[in-house]
Amino acid sequence: MRTALLFAASLFAVTACKGRDEPAETPPPPPDSLTVVDSFQTPESVVYDRVMDAYAVSNINGSPFDRDDNGFISRLAPDGRVVELRWIDGASDSVRLNAPKGLAIRGDTLYVADIDSVRLFDRTTGSTIGAWGVPGASFLNDVAVGPDGTVYVTDTGLDQQFVARNGGIYQFDATGRSRLLVRMRGNGPNGIVADSGGLYVVSWNGEFAHVTPRGEVHSLPRPAHPQLDGLIRLPNGALVASVWHDSSLVRLNPGDSAWTTIATGVLSPADIGYDTRRGRVLIPIFQGNRIEVRPLR
Repeated sequence: MRTALLFAASLFAVTACKGRDEPAETPPPPPDSLTVVDSFQTPESVVYDRVMDAYAVSNINGSPFDRDDNGFISRLAPDGRVVELRWIDGASDSVRLNAPKGLAIRGDTLYVADIDSVRLFDRTTGSTIGAWGVPGASFLNDVAVGPDGTVYVTDTGLDQQFVARNGGIYQFDATGRSRLLVRMRGNGPNGIVADSGGLYVVSWNGEFAHVTPRGEVHSLPRPAHPQLDGLIRLPNGALVASVWHDSSLVRLNPGDSAWTTIATGVLSPADIGYDTRRGRVLIPIFQGNRIEVRPLR
């Protein structure tokens, strides 16, 4: 397996002359910014596992529409080492994974959005727990878990030309039965963040909204460009979204009425994650088959 770490930030070290009896210098810590390239195949989502101190990466491995059972989940160490490229592998007889996209973790369960089902795996072993089907769904995309344990998933409703058609947001009860929370036709709901007040959602057509637990949609300030994909919340309450249209990341701070661009030149940024321990945004480069990691607080 080939792993190339291409550092996105220069490292500066000052080396002083040392006497023979002086202690050796402490090696510098790993850089906050890096790029990981290691045979990823259409990476769509990255999530940080705080318990395992590792990153899980979903790989579509082909078309995001195909039910081909060849998707897989990778596991990375925070220093960029690929711990296991095909940690959860659709090629295995015991695993079903077609085109895995959004990821979320709660307790010992890893939730994976997969076209028309949310698949459940053990967070530590990767073993299959089960699957929750969503009848009528065509493009399940991002997953989020609320403080009360409710699991939500967006159906972006994209067709083969990547035009949003019949999307919506679903939620699951304790038995894994899905219920349509809200229909968002032509909107293309994509990245979501859940809290006690409901959901924040960005859409492929460029909208940004808050959805209440009753399914009421309240429009909020839109970013400057459409094709919004991932959405995360930082510890200080700021929201960060990834934007395909201009290859950027944008940020909305608490109390602000407009988004600001915080990164450019990020080609095809998909469903971003956040490393809370190190203050890093984790960016799957969908069309570049790599993961970019950048400092962000």
